[in-house]
Amino acid sequence: MTKKRPPIGLEDFAQLIRDGYYYVDKTYVVKEVLESGSNVSLFTRPRRFGKTLTLDMLKCFFEIGGPKDVFEGLKISQEKEICEQYQGKYPVIFISLKSVEGLTFEVARSELAKALSKETLRHPFLATSDKLNESEKGIFQQLCDMQQNAKAADIDLITGCFYTLSELLYKHYEQKVIILIDEYDVPLDKSEQNGFYKEMVSLIRGVFNQALKTNPYMKFAVMTGCLRIAKESIFTGLNKVKVYTVLDRNFSDAFGYTDEEVRAMLEYLDLSKHYEDIKAWYDGYQFGDKHIYCPWDVNNYCRKLFSDPNGEPEAFWINTSGNDIVRKFIEMSEGGLLKRELEKLIAGETVQKEVQQELTYQELYTSIDNIWSVLFTTGYLTQEGKANGDFLNLRIPNYGIREIFNKQVFKWIKDKFKDDVPAIREFCELFPQGKPEEIERRFNEFLRRTISVRDFGAESFYHGCLLGMMAYMPDTWTIESNREAGDGYCDISIGLIETGVGVIIEMKHAKDRDLEKHCMEALAQIEARHYEEKLLNDPSYFEIKTVLKYGIACYGKSCKVMLRV
Repeated sequence: MTKKRPPIGLEDFAQLIRDGYYYVDKTYVVKEVLESGSNVSLFTRPRRFGKTLTLDMLKCFFEIGGPKDVFEGLKISQEKEICEQYQGKYPVIFISLKSVEGLTFEVARSELAKALSKETLRHPFLATSDKLNESEKGIFQQLCDMQQNAKAADIDLITGCFYTLSELLYKHYEQKVIILIDEYDVPLDKSEQNGFYKEMVSLIRGVFNQALKTNPYMKFAVMTGCLRIAKESIFTGLNKVKVYTVLDRNFSDAFGYTDEEVRAMLEYLDLSKHYEDIKAWYDGYQFGDKHIYCPWDVNNYCRKLFSDPNGEPEAFWINTSGNDIVRKFIEMSEGGLLKRELEKLIAGETVQKEVQQELTYQELYTSIDNIWSVLFTTGYLTQEGKANGDFLNLRIPNYGIREIFNKQVFKWIKDKFKDDVPAIREFCELFPQGKPEEIERRFNEFLRRTISVRDFGAESFYHGCLLGMMAYMPDTWTIESNREAGDGYCDISIGLIETGVGVIIEMKHAKDRDLEKHCMEALAQIEARHYEEKLLNDPSYFEIKTVLKYGIACYGKSCKVMLRV
């Protein structure tokens, strides 16, 4: 029997079930939404935690004519009374705002008009409904026409689309409408980036007010997004919004995978032996009182293991965004306490910070205090234990997210290198000159000034820093990293044809802080594995007569350098 595949990027619930993908059953969310009694529910979660798929599942369940067969055998099918009373009984409006962006307000408004019109076109029967009069059919046609003439769409037609479509569906079915809005805050995020935030706030506020505040044809609404935007920004006068954030116990496991769900998935896929790696790399989020895995990472790694049973874990989440918030945070962390706090986070420790959950997009980067809040709400940090009022103990969730911080630190360091190329070259030239004491002094000075990475990935951090410095040397230097040499793979090898000198560098992370011991181990490894043979015997290096061997051990902001010729 062919195993069901983990889905990647699939947001169509019915397609996912019918095409035989593995589905972590979240259909119990239907019952929880109904039992909450909320008129408007807003769920805020980081990106790639299954928000769109869950909303599409709700659409499939509630919508008149929805595909009932795809729920067979799932948890909600066991709730007979709910299914009899609610399944397939309501008209549904489902709109995603993730595509509503543009370099100008006019373009973004046009994209909003297209999204609204696209959903209108999903209900073509309204054009011939005997429950609607000719005037109402004419308005329906105007909404449909926005798809082709979005730039010229009337602003009142755009802001009133949800309300109008709700009214038309209500009259046709004689049943109130369920409204689902996915990624509600994307237009605000993009408009802030492109300089027309105030115009977009005014537009979105108008849309939401008519859709959610003054809409007698609405049964209830469910919305998703990344951030909880301050109510005065777009929810003016709308007091019925119930917000469920990552701090709330209600719906805490509605998005993302629990440990039990991951174990069951791995057992089904015959991948249980990879559990510890998956837990270390992709678990670690605390939503309410639950520990949660990032589903995007889990699914991607499981799919990778299908084609490569020995595949190593990766930070798949890193490629789903530019991760600019981490970059901004690092840039603001150059000195003093904040830099030490960043180093503690990267080392796996916690820092206590006040978190503000209600911000506008204009406020996100106005202070470092706000950036802490954004890092938390967008999933780069998570809470540890219980909150103390607005104060949380924050930490990096897992290896995957720590990799994002590490890579952004490297980018920041490389930019620092560019600021002082002459000094970097002067430092590097000390290696072929055989000056270990001066190399040690200057590298220690550099480590004291920069952001250090301890524990996880530490050796690669120091290796990467030194290699990044070497990148600014002239073409007469032949530099190789982790290339086969002798009986192993050398960290860094350098050939200087003009001077006939070669350099071998082996680096160690001294977790026990015994720098001298690890330097000796590095030198012993160079000798035992004959790393110098490539430089001495390779025809491309035939001019090299002398090889200098360096053992470098690092811990935190300290290093030891030893030389053997």
